[in-house]
Amino acid sequence: MSPGGEEAFRLEGVRKRYGPREVLRIDQLTIRSGEIFGLVGPSGAGKSTLLRLLNFLEPPTAGRILYRGQPLDGRISPDLLRRITTVFQRPLLLSGSVAYNVAFGLRLRGRRNVTPAVQAALQRVGLWELARTPVHTLSGGEAQRVALARALVLEPDVLLLDEPTANLDPYHVGRIEEIVREENRARGTTVVWVTHNVFQARRVAHRVGLLLSGELVEVSETSRFFEQPMDPRSAAFVRGEMAY
Repeated sequence: MSPGGEEAFRLEGVRKRYGPREVLRIDQLTIRSGEIFGLVGPSGAGKSTLLRLLNFLEPPTAGRILYRGQPLDGRISPDLLRRITTVFQRPLLLSGSVAYNVAFGLRLRGRRNVTPAVQAALQRVGLWELARTPVHTLSGGEAQRVALARALVLEPDVLLLDEPTANLDPYHVGRIEEIVREENRARGTTVVWVTHNVFQARRVAHRVGLLLSGELVEVSETSRFFEQPMDPRSAAFVRGEMAY
């Protein structure tokens, strides 16, 4: 699905500090509904911190975040929390089988017959044959695919991805990229995809933002970001002249 003009998130004057250290400062950022927004930058740039603000795990120290035009200044409703799902770089899986993990969120939402949805999600990520396998026996790449299946089965409005293919071989990297693109096209899911891999951002994202030392340096359409970046720091990053 091509992104429209509606906003999923808008950040205004957002700052995040841990003690005296400011780790994130974003004067303004809009993430459009239905887009895949690629977020790139070196390690320690603030990318994962931004995801924690977008999924409401942490509040900003200053500024405000709006979701679909509504400021989130007070208590976050459970209904809103259910609309946003995150896949972390290190999968946080529960003890039990692969199928148990994928079904967990559905059961929390009161779904009874979860088997068809669980099977479909695991088939999408190529793990249905491991449905009964204890998760502690999985490889890192398999665990990451379980985490993605657990997110997709919930059909979220917003999918936040923190390096979801970091532990995967090239074949499964391509497969996961296509699955996320399919989800975006079919359901209009808004995706924020954090990646160190600029080539991946170029493949999957409609727009790309670059974070450096907590500062949002540039946000551009993907083709412009890679071919005609507006900021010389973006050009240097694309050329590989900055440490990842």
